[in-house]
Amino acid sequence: MHGLADGMIPSSDSPAPAKSPTNRSRSEELRVLRALAVAGADRGTIEVTSREVGRQIGMSQQAADRRLLALERAGDIARTVHGRRPRLSLTAQGIDALRAEYQSLRRIFEGPSRLELHGIVVSGLGEGRYYLSQPGYAEQFPSRIGYAPFPGTLNVRLDGEMRRRAAMVKQWTGIRIDGFQASGRTFGGAMCIPAKIGGSPGHLIRPDRTHYEDVVEFVAPVSLREKLKLIDASPVDIELEEP
Repeated sequence: MHGLADGMIPSSDSPAPAKSPTNRSRSEELRVLRALAVAGADRGTIEVTSREVGRQIGMSQQAADRRLLALERAGDIARTVHGRRPRLSLTAQGIDALRAEYQSLRRIFEGPSRLELHGIVVSGLGEGRYYLSQPGYAEQFPSRIGYAPFPGTLNVRLDGEMRRRAAMVKQWTGIRIDGFQASGRTFGGAMCIPAKIGGSPGHLIRPDRTHYEDVVEFVAPVSLREKLKLIDASPVDIELEEP
């Protein structure tokens, strides 16, 4: 699997975990992100000072400046100076942070998310069989998703609109498959989302680390290619539901 391969790195190269902000400071940072997004920083660059941000959300200039600096250091916003006026914009990471907050609130009031995708079947690199057969992964699947997957993944390529829709899944609460270490290497973890592929039950598997945003991978108790008589370029309909 693409991301599990990407996640397989020597343990000695693993970066030290970043310090997490306190709940209060993160809550205040999200307030600042919301204010910037309302002002248009999610769609482009805006000119705004820390005094103006603080006034908008009822925070002192000093506190607003601290939060803006923390957001910049964390990579949630980009900040430059034009003359004496700071220019700010939300990064993709900052927008994802707001999207995660939205998904959390939406789940409380509306229940689990559902999503429909459409794509075409493509061939992978044959890595799925190898990674699914690793004991560190294989031992987790039956108790967490309810079955031992067929040794191999179904790869589905998504177009631009479907990719944007599928990106929402990153904020869902999924079924966790933990990473592990073996033979001096670290194998990355993944999140599984219940799915129906052409009406057949399975799971979307989303590795923690992946560079492939246009291809999604699925596991199932059986070979989906054989059961659904799929070949490369076959169209396939997918239904996802947040567990």
